[in-house]
Formats: sequence, C-alpha cells, structure tokens
Amino acid sequence: MAERQRGRAAKAKVSTVADEDATGATEAAASALVVRADEDPWTAEELSEVQQVLEAEATRLRAEIDEAEADIADLLRAGDTGGEDQADTGSKTFEREHEMSLAASHREMLTQTERALNRIRAGTYGVCENCGNPIGKARLQAFPRATLCMACKQRQERR
Repeated sequence: MAERQRGRAAKAKVSTVADEDATGATEAAASALVVRADEDPWTAEELSEVQQVLEAEATRLRAEIDEAEADIADLLRAGDTGGEDQADTGSKTFEREHEMSLAASHREMLTQTERALNRIRAGTYGVCENCGNPIGKARLQAFPRATLCMACKQRQERR
C-alpha cells in the first residue's frame, strides 16, 4: 500500500514537473515573439489563447472541407439524367460549382491557419512576411492568420 502511494506521488511529481516545463516553454516562446514598440510582450496565456483559436478553426475547416467534398461527390454521382430540362441541369451545375468554390475557399483558409500555427511553433509568429517588422499583437489577436503588417497589407490591397 505504501509503495502504491509512493508510486502515485512520484507520478504526480513527474506530471507537475512536466506541466511546469510546458508552461515555462510557453512563456519563453511567448516572450520571444516580436511586438510593436507601443505594445506589451506576449504572455503565455495570450499566445495559448491564439493557438487554441487557430487549432479550433483548423478542426472546423477540416470538417467543412470533408462535408463539401462529400456533397460534391454526391452531386457527381447523381450525374446528369437524360430526362431533365435545362433549368434542372443548370441548377445542379450551379450547386456543384458552388460546393467546389466553398471547398477551395476552406482549403485556403486551412492553409493560412496551419501556416500561422507553424509560425507560432517556429517562433516567427508576428513578423511581417513582407518587410520583417512586427505585425502587431492587437492585429493578430483580432485576425490570428495575419501575415502582413498594416502598412504592407494596405499596399497590397491598393494594387
């Protein structure tokens, strides 16, 4: 019985040490991220929250992509029946193209989301991909997939 309690205590100690190591790693990762001069550094909680939002978004997008692809497959299986009038055929074509467009849009958003998660892991999250300046913590909290600072994004949109 005493050995079982010592074993539990050892496991609890290892678990606590692992949790502390993970927290310390998150804090170190958060403080290493760049911010604008007028912003406070990232905290572990802020970075963890952004990461959770991105991971939830990735899960949602994967589910929507799977659903859209299943709908496309169903529409393709239904095929073109010879007895349909032109309006029905056009309606099916429109629906199929709409589902394909949705799937492509979701795939693009998933790519951006996964890219943001990879940038967090790499420690480059928050750096503008165009000019190398900080994107801004407030911008990233509002739009976690951002890869450009406001100045570069405005230049891009003017083109």
